[in-house]
Order: sequence, then structure tokens, then C-alpha cells
Amino acid sequence: MRCVIARFPFDLTKSGVLESMKGVKPEEACGPSVIVGRRTYPAKQVGQVVTRQDRRDFSADEVLRAMTQLGFTCRDHSRTVAPARPLSTYQEASAMLGATAAV
Repeated sequence: MRCVIARFPFDLTKSGVLESMKGVKPEEACGPSVIVGRRTYPAKQVGQVVTRQDRRDFSADEVLRAMTQLGFTCRDHSRTVAPARPLSTYQEASAMLGATAAV
């Protein structure tokens, strides 16, 4: 699959990424990450290994988009997730925050 990372097109395959990451020790993933095989790698580390470019040349979002298209599980821990449904009352919102609602 053709993926664009750092304004350069790459023909990546899932098996090719798995092969590239084989034997690479994962760094600590505290931000956006990609699960390759049974290991969790930081998105920038995956991008660096796969493209052989400096990490400063691309964003983690570019790597996450490409890896998602290839079928890898990606996580972005830096973003907050909105509630599944909007809170309908002040009491529900207060209860969720752990405060007592003043009526």
C-alpha cells in the first residue's frame, strides 16, 4: 500500500513492517504508539525504522494514519476521549467529577 510519510511516498506492507521491526527493542511508549506483533512501539520509532528517516522529519499522526491503513492497532494516549453520551444534568456531571451537587 502506498503511504505518504514526511512528504515521501512509501510502498509498505504489513509483512514488510513486521519484518523491519523484528529484533528492534521497543522504547518506552508514553504517547502515540503502534502495536506491532506483541510489542508496543512509539509511533515515531516505527516511522524511523520503516522509512529510515530522522524522527524530526515526520509527525506521529502521519505514522499512525499509515499504520492504521495497514491494519495495525494504534493508540494515541495524548488525546482525551469524549464521553459516550452527553451528560444531561448538572447532577450527573458533578457525580462524574466526584463533587456533591448543590441543589
